[in-house]
Amino acid sequence: MSTPEYLSGNKEAIQQFLDKFDVRHSPQTPTLLTPPLYPLTPAPTKKSSPQVFFRSWVALGRVGLALVSQSAIACFRRISSPNSSLYLPILTHARFPPTQVFLFDCDGVLWSGDHLFPGVPSTLDLLRKKNKQVVFVTNNSTKSRQDYKKKLEGMGIPATAEEVFGSSYSAAVYISRILPQHHPQLKERNKVFVVGEAGIETELDAEGVPHLGGTDPAYRRDVTPEDYKLLAQQDSPALDPDVGVVLFGLDFHFNYLKLCYAYHYVRRGALFLATNTDSTLPSAGALFPGAGSISAPLVKMLGGQEPMAFGKPNQAMMDAIEGKFRFDRSKACMVGDRANTDIRFGLEGKLGGTLGVLTGVATKEEFLEGDARPHYYVDKLSDLLEGLE
Repeated sequence: MSTPEYLSGNKEAIQQFLDKFDVRHSPQTPTLLTPPLYPLTPAPTKKSSPQVFFRSWVALGRVGLALVSQSAIACFRRISSPNSSLYLPILTHARFPPTQVFLFDCDGVLWSGDHLFPGVPSTLDLLRKKNKQVVFVTNNSTKSRQDYKKKLEGMGIPATAEEVFGSSYSAAVYISRILPQHHPQLKERNKVFVVGEAGIETELDAEGVPHLGGTDPAYRRDVTPEDYKLLAQQDSPALDPDVGVVLFGLDFHFNYLKLCYAYHYVRRGALFLATNTDSTLPSAGALFPGAGSISAPLVKMLGGQEPMAFGKPNQAMMDAIEGKFRFDRSKACMVGDRANTDIRFGLEGKLGGTLGVLTGVATKEEFLEGDARPHYYVDKLSDLLEGLE
């Protein structure tokens, strides 16, 4: 395993890093290019895995992006396996090189809590001017994409909701579009019991997924002897029979009552999912319990059964991002402060580069000696500006 290259204070090394992604020599004015059309995964069969179906959905996203090109000349032809019923337009334009993409974690890279790190807006602005796609990839499930857009703009970073890809959004899409294909019972038991904040509820609402728990005050109270009696019953009137999924995220109001309900829903056959399993949350220069700490008690109760997670480093999230922003992975770079989530996400996704920053969770020693080492690392994100002067 190679040793990460330290860039801070080394103008030549920074320039070489930026040249790898063609930042310093890119045109200042963005150019509208006709998107390439990626091959579509064959239509899923009953034997297809959820991951295969997810990739099919991702491919459809690629096609949707291709269709928005005003200059596209399309002709229809059948494009998948002989058993497929998908007919989609194929562009006849020549393919252009995909725009390079920088995937940014937020907490610990751009800011800590409500403190914006110096030079971040200037760094992102320069990348945009160099025609680079900037994507904000966050495991924080407490905020929806619109919430993150507002936070970014409030800190002086222009952004659109489409540039934000969060774990709550990824989970909501998976629950609404993919799980029912492989778990037919979810077409009837389609409700989600949420252990988390409003960000999860907002994304579930956007996908039309019914839910309970979450921010409902009825679940933000102490457990009572009556709760024990009701939940212990074989056909408990306290449990909604339509709940087929239990979804964990970061919950600032987590309590014993929510854990009781989550356990009994899973015990009665509900699927155990999580937006992400980060063990810690960086804020105000310190570490606090993350979403993984919230779901950990249920993992223990279930004898070590881990939830299916949708945040970094899960590659279903990378597939979805690639499908939405149609980029060449060899020309993309993941920027993050965590070795076990951000950097591993980029490494396992086979991106062209990974850049660690020391303003968040990971230490220099973790980047240099851990089992998920970035290709490069800097003290802070704005150190990249030195190579662009």
